[in-house]
Amino acid sequence: MQHRSCRCLPSPAAPVPATTSTSETTTPHDDRAAQAAVEVAAPAPSRQRHTPLEDVQGLVLASLVSALGMSILATGGLLVGGVAGVSLLVHYATGWNFGLLFVLINLPFYWIAVRRMGWEFTLKTFLAVGVTGVVADMIPHWAPFASMTPLFSAVFGGALVGMGILSFIRHRASLGGVGIVVVYLQQSRGWSAGKLQMGFDAVLMLAALAVVPPSKVLYSALGVCVLNLVLLFNHRPGRYMGV
Repeated sequence: MQHRSCRCLPSPAAPVPATTSTSETTTPHDDRAAQAAVEVAAPAPSRQRHTPLEDVQGLVLASLVSALGMSILATGGLLVGGVAGVSLLVHYATGWNFGLLFVLINLPFYWIAVRRMGWEFTLKTFLAVGVTGVVADMIPHWAPFASMTPLFSAVFGGALVGMGILSFIRHRASLGGVGIVVVYLQQSRGWSAGKLQMGFDAVLMLAALAVVPPSKVLYSALGVCVLNLVLLFNHRPGRYMGV
């Protein structure tokens, strides 16, 4: 019997599994390390208290700016918002001293400030109101304005008073009166300071028609809008709150 020799073909090679590069593999540890690196590179902002010197310079500057703005508005025969506007309205109607009226009308609001905002806020506001009232009365003697158009008075006066109020709020103070209530509601409920102030000022402009010519009231309303726009765009809840 004759045997045939057979040649066995080699079996096909088993497929080699694809290897994954270590650079494409991530682990929870790597994610945590990457997150830590991001936090180190860009740390979250922290709130820092103003130093006493920063508060002093901020309040003095705010008082000067606010007083200049009120003097510009008064030179044009215009009004401003808040208790300052009420004081100007009584000043136009009676001829009484604006600075004295500004301080006296603010007195009842200090009780609210002490109970709701604390002594620090109240004392800062009391000093701010006093300095602003005195300086506003003295500016016409120190730097009398020869002439001023109502449009200039409304735009520049309103903007300056708005910047002053903004600085007061950032240093935990205000120009008193409605500003005390506005800051309290801003901090406690997150309501917009600009919108609250604008609502009160709209009522004040309507009442002014009984004393001030309608054209002056319209320019005053423009100045009030400029003032409140400064607050609305620069003091949104949660964006910046001086402490």
